[in-house]
Amino acid sequence: MELRDYPDRFKIYFRMSVAQFDALLAILKPHIKKKTTNFREPIDPEQRLAVCLRYLSTGDPFTTIASSFRLGISTVGMIVRETCDQIWLQLKDTYMPTPTEDIWKHTARRFNERWNFPKCIGALDGKHVKIEAPANTGSLFFNYKGTFSIVLLALVDADYRFLAIDVGSYGGNSDGGIFADSALGRTLHRGTLNVPAPLELPSAPELGKVNHVIVADEAFPMKPYLLRPYGGKRLQEDKRIFNLRLSKARRISENAFGILTQRFRVYKRPMEVNPDLADNIIKATCILSNYLRHEVMGQVSKVDSFDFDNAGNACLEEFQRPRGNRASEEALHIRDTFRKYFVSAAGEVPWQYDRVRCGHTVIV
Repeated sequence: MELRDYPDRFKIYFRMSVAQFDALLAILKPHIKKKTTNFREPIDPEQRLAVCLRYLSTGDPFTTIASSFRLGISTVGMIVRETCDQIWLQLKDTYMPTPTEDIWKHTARRFNERWNFPKCIGALDGKHVKIEAPANTGSLFFNYKGTFSIVLLALVDADYRFLAIDVGSYGGNSDGGIFADSALGRTLHRGTLNVPAPLELPSAPELGKVNHVIVADEAFPMKPYLLRPYGGKRLQEDKRIFNLRLSKARRISENAFGILTQRFRVYKRPMEVNPDLADNIIKATCILSNYLRHEVMGQVSKVDSFDFDNAGNACLEEFQRPRGNRASEEALHIRDTFRKYFVSAAGEVPWQYDRVRCGHTVIV
């Protein structure tokens, strides 16, 4: 209660303002409130939310959080688990809805306005979230960085908000394989995710209609709906320009991960929890990140959310070997169309030639 008298310190302590805290509490209170019994008074919802947010803000061990709030260690663990679960369940429909055609169109317009990449509906990337090695799992969670992790795969819009996430895959799996086996990858492959129909690029009808696309790095396979950079070192200027423009749009996903990590310091150290609780923590922080950006960016319509848990990939289960990554002729043609557009009078931007010719092409 004393922190409410010092808004700046409150925001540092809980990573959100007093008004944002109170609005979140109003949403969660009916779902985290416990019944009063003859034996003791329950911990009130405000205290429960404060405990959870303090853990997410610092990543301190449960023993430290317990000492700060004068609670039992097991009580803190139970509060974090239950509150993270309710944060995801109560906020996902509003702050991470299943993308509709209107949401895709808005995202594409924002990518063109902010990052000079038309017909782009999201930037895709994966983040390894470090955890303590789970018991009896061998090398399942061991990744190429030499740590144990689970993977957060995220599709991000032009304003650093998460459009869709997939959580819980083993750290030893590749980003491309995880995407191919995810619910998001499967629905995109089937064409059942409300993506708008192909359209002409701005002021370039001679190039024909192209798909709305997602941009990603070389860890992902080329698909008609997924663009990756041209490979190789000695590329022609037009291909280097394409790689530069794609990198400028693709880096939004990495920036979103950076914002997430700086806001919630639980990502700064290995999570000392089991994988199931780590999944809940990751989902809660992602939806809270959208909630906090929502205060600035405006309202989002409430529709049915895209439930990865029911789709099967968010649970920790045996990973299926991904399909081959050989690109189709259609995918290569779409990438070449964007390449031609970026060096045409309709699609070029003044700074791209200076950066490429001065050797400032971003490595992707």
